[in-house]
Amino acid sequence: MSKLKYAPSPPPEPVVVESSEPQKKKRGRKRTKKQYFTPDTDAAIKEYLATSNQDERDTIFKDRIWYPFYKLAENLIHTFKFYYTEVDDLEDLKHEVICFLLEKLDYFKPERGTKAFSYFSIVGKNYLILYNNNNYKKKKQKADPTAADEDEGVLHQLGRDQRKQDIKDFIDYFTEYTDKHMFTMFKKDKDRKVCDAINILFKRRENLEIFNKKALYIYIREMTNVDTPVITKVTKKLKVLYKELYSQFIETGYVKV
Repeated sequence: MSKLKYAPSPPPEPVVVESSEPQKKKRGRKRTKKQYFTPDTDAAIKEYLATSNQDERDTIFKDRIWYPFYKLAENLIHTFKFYYTEVDDLEDLKHEVICFLLEKLDYFKPERGTKAFSYFSIVGKNYLILYNNNNYKKKKQKADPTAADEDEGVLHQLGRDQRKQDIKDFIDYFTEYTDKHMFTMFKKDKDRKVCDAINILFKRRENLEIFNKKALYIYIREMTNVDTPVITKVTKKLKVLYKELYSQFIETGYVKV
């Protein structure tokens, strides 16, 4: 597909066909925020991947995927303040992100259970981080040292916030994977008890007030009533798994559960 077909202007918003059937009124607070990545977007991506006919792909992309990708690029740029660009108009940067996401469409595997929004958000975010950092370095070489130091502080904070979100997303994948494969990884009941306890701690990580390794070992031992050597053995195996899955997450943006 030619990238020039979609350069660089806002795409038209898809037309939503309202159902003729009467809709039930939902209780609670009315949500006013409009969703741009909808179930139809997921369906359109699946249809796009299912056909090899380029004309069909072009039509599906133009009518049903282009606008969600445009809004995703726009939100990533403004939410994370990716403003170190080589272009004068942010519309040009949005176009570059859309082109990159378009190139990655064939890498997305919906059959693995990954949500399209999550996958393309991570892919787009990683692209913009690299793009932003490269342009920041160029700017720093030309800028006043004092101004560059102030910018660097903002950039470092952005990096920290981004890493926190990535770790949170990954641990959600990790706990889901461990739940599913626990009986395959550990044959002994006491090993599975420890694995399950560690997984529970990962899931409750935001509510824990334990900050050292010794206290965690004691806590796990109280939860499982097993000896420390068993905890150490299971922990080592999970540590290896963690590294393997994290490498997969960094490379692809998801973990195959």
